Amino acid sequence: MTNPSPEKQREHQIYKVTIIGSLVSLFLILVKFPAGILGRSSAMIADAVHSLSDFVTDIIVIAFVRTSQKPKDEKHAYGHGKFETLASLIIGIVLLGVGLGIAWNGATTIYSVIQGEILPKPSIIAFIAALATIASKEILYHYTIIKGKKLNSPALIANAWHHRSDGLSSIGTAIGIGGAIFLGDKWTVLDPLAALVVSFFIIQVALKLTKPCLDELLERSLPEDVIKEIEETVGEFKDVYQLHNLRTRKIGNYYAIEFHIRMDGNKSLEETHARITEIELKLKELYGNNTYVTIHVEPNKS
Repeated sequence: MTNPSPEKQREHQIYKVTIIGSLVSLFLILVKFPAGILGRSSAMIADAVHSLSDFVTDIIVIAFVRTSQKPKDEKHAYGHGKFETLASLIIGIVLLGVGLGIAWNGATTIYSVIQGEILPKPSIIAFIAALATIASKEILYHYTIIKGKKLNSPALIANAWHHRSDGLSSIGTAIGIGGAIFLGDKWTVLDPLAALVVSFFIIQVALKLTKPCLDELLERSLPEDVIKEIEETVGEFKDVYQLHNLRTRKIGNYYAIEFHIRMDGNKSLEETHARITEIELKLKELYGNNTYVTIHVEPNKS
């Protein structure tokens, strides 16, 4: 029986982490919706919606990671790596929508209080649910972020921040519910106020996640330090001159590097090819075996 490839092992690990996260999110959904309704807490209901978005994005990750690991084919010469980036973008957009929804709900409720409406006091069941969410989501965040960095998975890292944003939302929820319960009827407005404050943190995280995904999907060049390292690496080969037309981009977890160089036109094709192969292997040593390297050779101008 042959051992699975590194790509298959990575895919399996991403699935495992995502499934664990989805099960936790599902459990919290089943706890927080009843706790919000029975506990008369708008913040807890909003928090439950946030957990629901967590669950939905877990399903998105599972669906897209399988596609992203497919090898290149006739229609996708550079593979399918950007499907995982697309999944991360969708997570960011969903998270942004959730943040805006919570903000709107909190703002309208606060406005109704200003107009004289008296909010019902939340019950202790909503407060307990908020504390349970904080603990479980913080643990899940650390687990997912560690695995995401180890597996170099932008989708997992995005999902980890989604878990943390859910925990942050529950911190605000706990403060609001706790204040409304223990400080008296005049402070019931803390429930929607806390939800409103936390929504801005959620929106901030969403924007932080979507920007690099948009950069990649829009073919933005690699960071300046990586470009400089490429130029220095190629420049170390003494018979290579004038690196130019350098173009770089990110495709999922891989880099694509294209450039022109000049070499001695009197060298044989075999010698030139050998040198180009050395350069390609050096770049793959730096950035991974799946790095796409395209080198165009021109005769050196005398």
